[in-house]
Amino acid sequence: MEGKVVVSEKAMWVLCLVLLSLYVGEVRAAPQVPCFFVFGDSLVDNGNNNAIASLARSNYLPYGIDYPSGPTGRFSNGVTSIDVIGKLLGFNGSPPPFTSARGRTILSGVNYASAAGGIREETGRNLGARVSFGGQLNNFRTTIAQLGGFLGGANATASYLAQCVFSVGMGSNDYLNNYFMPLYYNTGRQYTTQQYANLLIQQYSQQLRTLYSYGARKIAVTGLGEIGCSPYELARGSSNGVTCVDNINAAVRLFNEKVKSLVDDFNRNLPGAKFILINAYGIFSDISVNKASYGIKVINRGCCGVGRNNGQITCLPLQTPCGNRKEYLFWDAFHPTEIANVLFGRRAYRAKSSSDAYPYDIQRLANA
Repeated sequence: MEGKVVVSEKAMWVLCLVLLSLYVGEVRAAPQVPCFFVFGDSLVDNGNNNAIASLARSNYLPYGIDYPSGPTGRFSNGVTSIDVIGKLLGFNGSPPPFTSARGRTILSGVNYASAAGGIREETGRNLGARVSFGGQLNNFRTTIAQLGGFLGGANATASYLAQCVFSVGMGSNDYLNNYFMPLYYNTGRQYTTQQYANLLIQQYSQQLRTLYSYGARKIAVTGLGEIGCSPYELARGSSNGVTCVDNINAAVRLFNEKVKSLVDDFNRNLPGAKFILINAYGIFSDISVNKASYGIKVINRGCCGVGRNNGQITCLPLQTPCGNRKEYLFWDAFHPTEIANVLFGRRAYRAKSSSDAYPYDIQRLANA
């Protein structure tokens, strides 16, 4: 009959198989670990600073211009490295910020990171309110109490947390918004870089031991990146706006070496502990040196910002950023672009070279 489509039995079977394969393709494998907890600063904050009296906020455009739901409080044009790592671990998305985490969603993890937060309590006070690492640990205690209600008590919660991955990245602000900011802080006059690194490591060690005492066992510590190569420091201290500020990078390298020693110490002396160190300094250095192979062209200017190197302040509300964002290493004065976060997150999860993670990467940590 005219206008009637006849479908053979064979064609129907082919159609069913195609639909079935599409459905199966949508089914995600279970995450490699039951939960993912995040501690840190603006590099991984995904909204905790949105409702506090702080200059360190990014819940406005152009931040989030390339993120599916727009500005969320992420200090990037798109995803952060934690978004990338969370997906690679098998989660549907990043753990929610502590300020909005509710109910059973906390079972898969929480993000406690706060922009301008540091190891030291006074760090970042020039930017207003923020949550230090000590404060983030206190917030984690609140989560632990809530988990106990879902899991049936302290022992079950401890067993549960021992399977989870914890990401910790602190220290950048202790240099950026403390030691190398003499107008606001006297630490740079009080201590040599060696003395200051020792002070930071002493306190950081106590804080990481506290995290361990709360039940964390699989802990990925991210070292500091090349702070002296950020547009902010290039704008302030580079003679040509291109050459990195070496005294700052030297201080960072000293801190990173001491964190690596901490990792060894914890793995030797804390029963059941599995600490690793992600080499942010080395990874971002490699991306900078080999930028062409990653499609990146600009490594000394922010895609968005004000002044020399677009590095004197961060993005202003509704400011128009660069159009070629995938060609920039830095999104603003301090923070990487989405493409840089993707590259870093992938290498933190699955090391591209043996120097990317010590003694192994997050993928192995999850399966340890």
